[in-house]
Amino acid sequence: MSDPRKQVMRPLYPELTPYASDHIDVSPSENTVKHRVYFECCGNPKGIPILYLHGGPGAACWPHHRRFVNPEKYHLILFDQRGCGRSEPLGELSHNTTQDLIDDMEAIRQQLNINQWILLAGSWGTTLGLCYAKQYPQHVLAMLLRGIFLGRQQDIEWVYNEHGAAQLFPAQWQTLMSQLNPEQRKSPLSCFMAQLQNGDANQSLATAHALYHWQSTIGRLELQENEITLDEAQLVAHYRIQLHYALNNCFISDKPLLSDIDSLTAIPTWVIQGQYDLVCPTQQAWSLHQALPDSQLLMVHLAGHASNEDTIIDAMVSTTDAMAVQFGSFITTAS
Repeated sequence: MSDPRKQVMRPLYPELTPYASDHIDVSPSENTVKHRVYFECCGNPKGIPILYLHGGPGAACWPHHRRFVNPEKYHLILFDQRGCGRSEPLGELSHNTTQDLIDDMEAIRQQLNINQWILLAGSWGTTLGLCYAKQYPQHVLAMLLRGIFLGRQQDIEWVYNEHGAAQLFPAQWQTLMSQLNPEQRKSPLSCFMAQLQNGDANQSLATAHALYHWQSTIGRLELQENEITLDEAQLVAHYRIQLHYALNNCFISDKPLLSDIDSLTAIPTWVIQGQYDLVCPTQQAWSLHQALPDSQLLMVHLAGHASNEDTIIDAMVSTTDAMAVQFGSFITTAS
């Protein structure tokens, strides 16, 4: 007998091609490094504006990220954060902080002449989205946040410390640590970063592969048959940026996410969390929900961290459909 839950599971919307894409120059003229941030627009230009914030830090937007929303109802904007994906220069760390990314979001909003938009975010994207919303609450219509990452030291250490997820996957953790000597294992993040930046291309690639396999291990409940594949340059860039943020406490240590969060209480917020998320354990989503008690928290029982697990897709698509009904009368207006 088939599982009735499978019969009603919502799939992704069909594949979608952007109707526009561009790069925006975001670095002040006096900076020696000129960041050019890639962004694209999909769906209905007259629809409800919604901005997708990818994870990482260091990841990028992928075609399946366009498919969480109804393209007839939404005006979907996606962008690759500084140094990521199609943004240039790839892997660049200078002038690459959380505040810089917030400024980039504002530059895109202004260029597209959008007054308010919904933030659709996953993993690290939830950190960035919350930081943006605290700074610009007047421009946030609502938030849909999946796989909450609060960016605290304890959250970073859960992923990259022997007392965190390593306790659940000791063999895989040992494989990751085999990249380091015993002394280096006392400070793995800084040593991995040194390997990624030491100019030895083979060493950098080996380190990036090791980090990728570790995160893939803890990222989902079931093995993925068709994993997204990155070329060598993208893979190294991904982990250079990720460790750059991790080693700097995500550039938010002076203003933790859950402090001064009262400004967000008026913003309708949905939180989707895999019950068995081993990258961003459920305590983080619960803490956010307690800080924003009017938020709607959906714990997805048979799910981990990955955005392309069937149960997570079902929750995301069902929620964006419900939000489209709630905000269906919203009309884009100039700022």
